[in-house]
Amino acid sequence: MYQKQYNVTGMSCEHCAASIKEEVSEVPGVSEVVVDLAANTVTVHGTDLDDERLRAAIVEAGYGVTDPVAV
Repeated sequence: MYQKQYNVTGMSCEHCAASIKEEVSEVPGVSEVVVDLAANTVTVHGTDLDDERLRAAIVEAGYGVTDPVAV
């Protein structure tokens, strides 16, 4: 099991969190998505996580993403 965490810009409510969870959950290998609105982070758990696809899913949901946080 792997984990990646991203700083996300533009999130402000539970609807934002739900949109990101929905998009990121569709990426192959993802088993769990945790969105922390207060910290503006998204933590993804799974196997064989593709950084490019995860970033694209966050952008597809309508939010900005910066470099992954070291975890």
